[in-house]
Amino acid sequence: MTTIYYTGCSLDGFIATPDHSLDWLTSRDIDEDGPMHYKGFREQIGACVMGATTWQWILDHDDDPWGDLPTYVLTHRDFEAVKAVTFTSDPVQDVHAAALERAAGKDVWLVGGGELVGQFHDAGLLDEVWVQYAPVTLGAGTPVLPRHVELRLEDVARNRDFVCARHTVVR
Repeated sequence: MTTIYYTGCSLDGFIATPDHSLDWLTSRDIDEDGPMHYKGFREQIGACVMGATTWQWILDHDDDPWGDLPTYVLTHRDFEAVKAVTFTSDPVQDVHAAALERAAGKDVWLVGGGELVGQFHDAGLLDEVWVQYAPVTLGAGTPVLPRHVELRLEDVARNRDFVCARHTVVR
């Protein structure tokens, strides 16, 4: 089982604008059956972990907030209960252990939030980073990773507008 940070990113290293918009990302052309696209990636995922800002974005932009994927939202906020979603403020080590258990032999996806991913990295729990680079610069926003992380490039592909890269974390 692998713990993977899978995300889209601007060429200058941001995953969202300062006001948390992803319009720059969702308007790009991508082959939904192409290399490193979400559909294929999602098939290998058994559980995911995200932060409260990412969860709020999903609530604000998706009519069916999540589905059946076992999900942990690290937060101190109060959210309405949603099937398959656990809201917690537990340490990342405990959340990771619970996510691995619920993943039932599949991988764990770290969704959005470079700071959350940084915490998993700091605890030695991040294995891979998959980034789909969009042909745009934002100039400011939420950084893909807000700290030093050593990576090794394992795979690269083009999916229409995106350059897709898969990296392993160098320990």
